[in-house]
Amino acid sequence: FAVLAVLLLVHSSQAVYVQDGDLKFSLESVKKLKELMDENRHINPRMAVSVASYSPCDEKDLPEEFQSVCKREDASMIFERLNLAVQENDLCEICANAACAGCF
Repeated sequence: FAVLAVLLLVHSSQAVYVQDGDLKFSLESVKKLKELMDENRHINPRMAVSVASYSPCDEKDLPEEFQSVCKREDASMIFERLNLAVQENDLCEICANAACAGCF
């Protein structure tokens, strides 16, 4: 079982992307995904849908670029890794700066 690293990529145009394996998504879309996933988890702790049965693909506000992920069998794992990648609020904002040595 291999764990794929999720990378933040900064291109010369200052656009920031989050990459998971061979998949690449805009940072803004990944932040929106995180919002959707967080909202679902905080509705009501006693009635919360288990993480295993929840899919962001059911959300009408899911950014279009994630539609191809929804067709994959490993979609839930990809969404979970992307969500974890943007858990550190400062990380994404720091890496949006191209001078950040930790970004690619």
